[in-house]
Amino acid sequence: MLSIKRIYEAPGEEDGLRVLVDRLWPRGVSKEDAALDLWLKDVAPSPELRTWFGHEPDRFEEFSIRYRAELETNPALDRLLAMAREAETVTLLYGARDQERNHAVVLCDFARDSLAR
Repeated sequence: MLSIKRIYEAPGEEDGLRVLVDRLWPRGVSKEDAALDLWLKDVAPSPELRTWFGHEPDRFEEFSIRYRAELETNPALDRLLAMAREAETVTLLYGARDQERNHAVVLCDFARDSLAR
């Protein structure tokens, strides 16, 4: 099972494997507090796409399309999918404030679709 969670929320047993999927380390979070199993920054959107999006809500639909296109050819996704097949739960951690319109939402949906195929 794949789930998503802000890295600023306290870790929980239900998280399973905790994987940070941001390209940049989140501000104000120590490595100890993050309680990560893996930092998979290469699965995050490219720097150019991240900069273009800028967390502007009106760009989210186009961002989702562009990010999904990047994921189609991103080898880091294979590593994430392998973990999701083996672990009972994998929690994708992100730092964005907007909990509905961020790259982890797109990534989680894309990975679930990929696993279902």
